[in-house]
Amino acid sequence: MKSLIKIIIFNILLISTPLWAARPFVTDDARLTNAGKCQLEAWSRQYNASSEFWALPACNFTGNFEITLGGGTFTNDNQSSSTQDYVFQAKTLFKPLATNEFGYGVAVGKIAHPKINPGPNQFGNTYIYFPISYAFKNDLVLHTNLGLLKDKGINRPKATYGFGAEIPLKANILGIAEIYGDEKQKPFYQIGIRYSVIPNLLQIDTTLGHQLDGESDSKWLSIGFRYTP
Repeated sequence: MKSLIKIIIFNILLISTPLWAARPFVTDDARLTNAGKCQLEAWSRQYNASSEFWALPACNFTGNFEITLGGGTFTNDNQSSSTQDYVFQAKTLFKPLATNEFGYGVAVGKIAHPKINPGPNQFGNTYIYFPISYAFKNDLVLHTNLGLLKDKGINRPKATYGFGAEIPLKANILGIAEIYGDEKQKPFYQIGIRYSVIPNLLQIDTTLGHQLDGESDSKWLSIGFRYTP
């Protein structure tokens, strides 16, 4: 049970710090779902003693206003306990990302943890952050997030941050590297690859991650996909 609680707290951080970039990033980017379209991101993250599964549909109906509404399930290995999270986020851009230029915007959201925060707290943590990205000619893209999280546990805001890089390796394959966290804990990091099975339509990815100097329970392997019609 203690291991499960640690994993739940850890995943609250994952969601509450800079949020949903293109899979498999936690650090967000200055991009939106295609105008008038919806996309689906889904993944599994495996730990030493538990698993989680996520599905996050997102739609951009107006061209510059993206809504994400989805959730995740956490289960320990013996299936004796589980919990669910629900996510709502709105995002817009002040300047779209372009080659050799910065793009930036803002996102606000809320995470609900109905099983571990009953009553008024079921609305969970709220957050705001500013995604900033820069795209180089050689297809290298760097991302930065700076934000605030209203943590229900301590009833005050915390500063959050994230830094990520999309690194071109070969045709249809990108390397992924990022580090992120908040002012109260040691940062988390992950590295991995993203493969475009069908460019601009279907991507699959995998990453390995851990908290710097963290316990072994905080190590994870993630596998996911992103479908962008």
